[in-house]
Amino acid sequence: MPCPILVRNLYMSVDPFMRGRMNEGESYIAPFQIGSVFEGGAVGAVVDSADDKFRVGDAVSHFCGWRDHALLYAGDLTLLNTERVAIQAYLGALGLPGHAAYFGLLHIARPKAGETVFVSSAAGAVGSVVAQIAKLKGCRVIGSVGSEAKAQWLREDFGLDAVINYNEEPDLEAALRRAAPEGIDVYFDNVGGAHLEAAIAVANNFARFPLCGMVGQYNGTPTGPSNIYTVIAKSLQLQGFIGINHLDTWADFTRDMSNWIARPDRYQGNHRRWSRSRTRCLDRTVFRRKHRQNVSPARIVDSGCPLLVLALSPLECSSSRQTAICQI
Repeated sequence: MPCPILVRNLYMSVDPFMRGRMNEGESYIAPFQIGSVFEGGAVGAVVDSADDKFRVGDAVSHFCGWRDHALLYAGDLTLLNTERVAIQAYLGALGLPGHAAYFGLLHIARPKAGETVFVSSAAGAVGSVVAQIAKLKGCRVIGSVGSEAKAQWLREDFGLDAVINYNEEPDLEAALRRAAPEGIDVYFDNVGGAHLEAAIAVANNFARFPLCGMVGQYNGTPTGPSNIYTVIAKSLQLQGFIGINHLDTWADFTRDMSNWIARPDRYQGNHRRWSRSRTRCLDRTVFRRKHRQNVSPARIVDSGCPLLVLALSPLECSSSRQTAICQI
């Protein structure tokens, strides 16, 4: 018989896909049920175990609901390596948001050095990873955000070549043409609507569009691009994807992303924020020793904020941006 494992959750993730689960209807994942425990990604420490595969103090992740403690089995848990990266990373850059960015950009868009990549919601959990990987691959990167503070963060910390504040632009297509006078080769879509329409208009022939999300349409009447015929005329590739359908790439993703997080000195950019970060990496022995004792209640990490956002106090959803995968 399966042996139970008791986990004390330390951090829980707020992810954009949760909004879709609040609606009835057919989708790739079932809607939330009233009266059930809220489901979402969590990381924590084993505090008791009847299974030899897991020891007290092990760092683990699971997807079995929001709670301070979870009684689970080995098949529900993934053992985490906290020697090179902080445990919070497994809810962001090393979790589903990071994997979506990695797969969509590298396996669908396949950017080449010197190409222009446009990313919507570029300050979000997925978009900010996309932007950094694209810079790592030698691309010219344009981001779209909704505030000047986000735009400044992307320009100064990640070195994006251009950032559009769509709330300050009466004509999004015109703004994108100014930012990309030679057109765009890749559009990583997290928004849909007007952003998708502008990207189609400015795209070069044979441009690739990974379609990851439509956050701009979750709370209103969905609208499609009026220039959809241009997709044919320009031979564009638009491909929607769900990360969980491509878990065969998880091992490569984990290897590459771990290296990017753990070795910022290998890449270009400003690393000062990384060194000042409160993110700490613990070897497994130290992690076990630290979490044999009682800890504070689980904290919430809003993965709508970039990457390895740290919760600042128990049960507080942090919106500050403190670290990044490698400050490319």
